[in-house]
Amino acid sequence: MRNRRHLLSDHEGTREIWPAFTDVMSTLALILFVLVLLSYVQTLISAKRVAAFQLQIAASEQQLHALNGEIATGKAELSGSLTRLGQQQAVIAENQRQLDALHAQLQNIAVLRVSVLDKLRQAVEAQLGASNEAGAPLVTVGDNGNIVINESLMFEYGSYAIKKDAKPLLDSLARALGNVLADADVRANIDSIVIQGHTDERGSAAFNWDLSAKRATAVLGYLFEANKMLADPYGRYFSAGAYSKFRPIDPGTTEDAYQHNRRIEISVVPRDDTVRKIIEDYTRK
Repeated sequence: MRNRRHLLSDHEGTREIWPAFTDVMSTLALILFVLVLLSYVQTLISAKRVAAFQLQIAASEQQLHALNGEIATGKAELSGSLTRLGQQQAVIAENQRQLDALHAQLQNIAVLRVSVLDKLRQAVEAQLGASNEAGAPLVTVGDNGNIVINESLMFEYGSYAIKKDAKPLLDSLARALGNVLADADVRANIDSIVIQGHTDERGSAAFNWDLSAKRATAVLGYLFEANKMLADPYGRYFSAGAYSKFRPIDPGTTEDAYQHNRRIEISVVPRDDTVRKIIEDYTRK
């Protein structure tokens, strides 16, 4: 009896423990389910993030590929530009070389003109000295490069008859012109040697035209008489020009200014065809 009660008591105790164990297991199962669910959700979120990152990486790779292409294109364009720049620099250098050569040729012509005039001036000074008794220069070089002979040395006021004292100067000038024109290289670049007559502003234009023309012609005629070898064979290089009062070198109205303006000028004119040929040869290159 006693044993039976004891067995019944154990059985009831076991029945009380079992529900408690079941509750624990259910709770654990629920917790496990929640953990699994959370892990699944986290996995889904991570997968979406990974996919998003992969898309970003793919987009970045495409952008990088496009940038690499642009860089390659830019390098090619830069290389082409550098090549064209080098070609342009070569063209500029060649043009500069040709321009320098043209400048040198034109400069040689200018130097030749100055050289001819300087030879004439030196020849006159060697014959007569650099100045007269009053200390005034017999001949000067004007701003235009022409040789200037003072009228008072050559003529009386208002006259075109050459003074006796001027003839030694013209004799020297005639010999100097003959010596200069004897040089074939000089003749090749000279178009003409112009004897110019100039007056002051006093008197009518017609009178001064006539006077300046007669003075220039008188000087040229005497040069040909003084040096018979000048007219033949070099006469074709000479001409006489009259400028009346219209090219004064001194704007003043004093007697000194008038004396400066009354003058004979000798101008050496380069051949236009020589200059033109040099320029044409340059432009054809």
